[in-house]
Amino acid sequence: MQIRIYYEDTDCGGIVYHTNYIKYCERARSDIFFSSNVMPNTESIGLVVRSMEINFLDSAKLGDLLEIKTKILKLGRSSVILKQEIFLKEKLIFDCIVKLASIDIKSKKIVKIPDEILTILKEHYDKEK
Repeated sequence: MQIRIYYEDTDCGGIVYHTNYIKYCERARSDIFFSSNVMPNTESIGLVVRSMEINFLDSAKLGDLLEIKTKILKLGRSSVILKQEIFLKEKLIFDCIVKLASIDIKSKKIVKIPDEILTILKEHYDKEK
């Protein structure tokens, strides 16, 4: 997925505000589903971020075009671990490991990933191997 940096993404010096990198990764995760015309949640079950390990390696600025790559490292029954990387002109500037858990939205308890979501994740996982 590619994202252009606009003024709203930056501080007054034209440098991307640090939390926006996390937003860009979220968009890329959602895009995995949207590109298959599937929502990343059901009426009662959704994937939530359980943990993140983040490395800010360099910065982007106003007008830059970033590429976000997502790779599934581990796919379980109720969780998925992803590696996401953001590149600027083929230079890695940000990476993170994200652990997502499948939860029942009402009870907030961990549940099995729904089949329709699991199918999309498996398809993406197979592409990355």
